[in-house]
Amino acid sequence: MVNIWNQYQCMVTFNLSRSASYYESGMGRGMGFRDSNQDLLGFVHMIPGRARSRILDIAATQLPDGSAWHQYQPLTKKGNADIGGGFNDDPLWLVAGVFAYLNETGDDSILREPTQFDNQEGSEQPLLEHLRRSVHFTMTHRGPHGLPLIGRADWNDCLNLNCFSSTPGESFQTVENNDTGIAESVFIAGMFVLYGEQYAQILERFGEACGMEAADVQAEAAAVRAAIGEVREATLTAGWDGAWFRRAYDANGNPVGTNEDSQGKIYIEPQGMCVMAGIGTDDGKAAQALQSTKDLLACRWGTAILAPAYSTYRIELGEISSYPRGYKENGGIFCHNNPWISIANATIGNDDEAFNVYTRTCPAYVEQYSEVHRTEPYVYCQMVAGPEAPTPGEGKNSWLTGTAAWTFVGVSQYLLGVQPTFDSLRLEPHLPAQFTELHIEREWRGVRYVIDARRTGKASLTVDGKPVSGTTVPIAAPGTEEVHVSLNF
Repeated sequence: MVNIWNQYQCMVTFNLSRSASYYESGMGRGMGFRDSNQDLLGFVHMIPGRARSRILDIAATQLPDGSAWHQYQPLTKKGNADIGGGFNDDPLWLVAGVFAYLNETGDDSILREPTQFDNQEGSEQPLLEHLRRSVHFTMTHRGPHGLPLIGRADWNDCLNLNCFSSTPGESFQTVENNDTGIAESVFIAGMFVLYGEQYAQILERFGEACGMEAADVQAEAAAVRAAIGEVREATLTAGWDGAWFRRAYDANGNPVGTNEDSQGKIYIEPQGMCVMAGIGTDDGKAAQALQSTKDLLACRWGTAILAPAYSTYRIELGEISSYPRGYKENGGIFCHNNPWISIANATIGNDDEAFNVYTRTCPAYVEQYSEVHRTEPYVYCQMVAGPEAPTPGEGKNSWLTGTAAWTFVGVSQYLLGVQPTFDSLRLEPHLPAQFTELHIEREWRGVRYVIDARRTGKASLTVDGKPVSGTTVPIAAPGTEEVHVSLNF
């Protein structure tokens, strides 16, 4: 799975996004702004040059205020006006894609590349300015609790808190009948803490090389980190439900994903994203949220998107409550965000559970249930019917899904623990005790790193026979073809 099939699926998904699919709506759907940025995460190490071009294509569809068209057409590369924008998580995914590209390549010239807004001639600004506007859009669109506004929706396009649709056939995702300006997303809050910090790191590492004055770099990074601090605090207070992170606040100011409700008590998305962002890791909240996730959402087929599933239509929630129980967004297992839970567990040292989450959706581990799964036994699917469905374990929407990229990030960078950074390879495996020896070969910036890792209980690192402090392997000298690394962990 790691060497061949997962990466093959990452390639296919990068090429097509969701724009040519029997499951989705065919060519009319276009390339997703958030989808394509996430697909980059599992592809950038394979052909960085194509990833660079894709980033610039995506950024050129961004709107001048920092928000984004939700989709764009792959041939014209123009924003899809039929869907429009207003999905407030979209802008921050651009930061994630660029950060991954910089870690993989060190090519900061991309930040200086003149890039249009909304494909309008004469609107060109350096890509770094696109990142600034992405982050500032979230900073300036916050609600009464200090959490980011959700807009039409966030990652979950079916959580339509401003729609209030009572007309059969009306599009949940393109109609806003009751935009009160107060519906907030705890998930986007976690995103902002994670990707806002990545933006600040990009500034500090490459800002001056992009023509910024040192004082301006410092001031911008400080302003962003101040906003991060505010959103972090809002997440730990208004976003905390007592044993897990809430999902949102609706257009009436009521919490979504709360134990106060009889259904939809807990959602997966904020548990993964907030812990990946480091929220609650120092006071026990992160560990509690992941324990609640395991207790309330996990089953043999994976981790469900929410529980209990909704049994009646909730006009204040939108499309999510219109699906049958246990399917799709209403209690299905959205495999896309299962890796967030695996990564989150690895982040706080729950290595056994991090691996268990991986195996519950990995095709190699569910092949014996192919007659139940009913999708190809070598690729990930978008969704598996959840424990409350009549057909639990049945897979749907295989191939074109963000599950591919996120799973590869999870298994390569967190379970195996080989993580590229601006200046080094960080080596921190997070695997259960039965994994005692690992042999990993990783091509990075034109050099092959041959890594032999052994579980000894006493950490040490040697690079080409020389001891190195810490867990990071520095960039090899120019002209180096191969580096041999020995890691004890």
